[in-house]
Amino acid sequence: MKALLIVDVQNDFLPGGALAVPQGDAIIPVINNIQQHFKLIVATRDWHPANHGSFASNHDNRQVGEVIRLHGQEQVLWPDHCVQGSPGAEISPLLNQGLINNVIFKGSDPDIDSYSAFYDNGHLKETGLHAYLKRNGITSLFVCGLAADYCVYYTVKDALLLGYEANLLTDATRGVNLQPEDTEKAFKDMEKRGARLMTSTELLK
Repeated sequence: MKALLIVDVQNDFLPGGALAVPQGDAIIPVINNIQQHFKLIVATRDWHPANHGSFASNHDNRQVGEVIRLHGQEQVLWPDHCVQGSPGAEISPLLNQGLINNVIFKGSDPDIDSYSAFYDNGHLKETGLHAYLKRNGITSLFVCGLAADYCVYYTVKDALLLGYEANLLTDATRGVNLQPEDTEKAFKDMEKRGARLMTSTELLK
């Protein structure tokens, strides 16, 4: 059985947000158009406390984009984003949420980031997504959302590790691209690991 996984389509990742993904809003009509083809839809939300270790503002003399070690993990420093209870942490009102069956929160531990929808970055704690999908008999995932080169990328990698058939909807994701080729590299690596890259048009066929 298949499920649609919508990663972090939150206000802070959209134009005007604290960590806006270029053209991030362009994927929303695509996602809305495919939702009716899935019986199970799960969305994720970054849900950071204000003191989260991934925020550059919580480190003296550090800038956004710098890479540090955070409790043993390599960590890119980001602007404050998706802070718990803030408007930026809300799922975009442009996304059709009426068909979403479950929302998974991630990144709430201040000591470690959680790009993947399944685990924190150290694979120390699960988010509950894997257990939920297993309870519902899901074997195939169609992944979309933001951002292609971080949270979507890590989610697809973990899905493959956990034995899911992972399909990436390439026209329903966009990347941050701290380096110009980051999204393209992520796409190639996901495909090399066994993910199927496809467009929403191919899905609807």
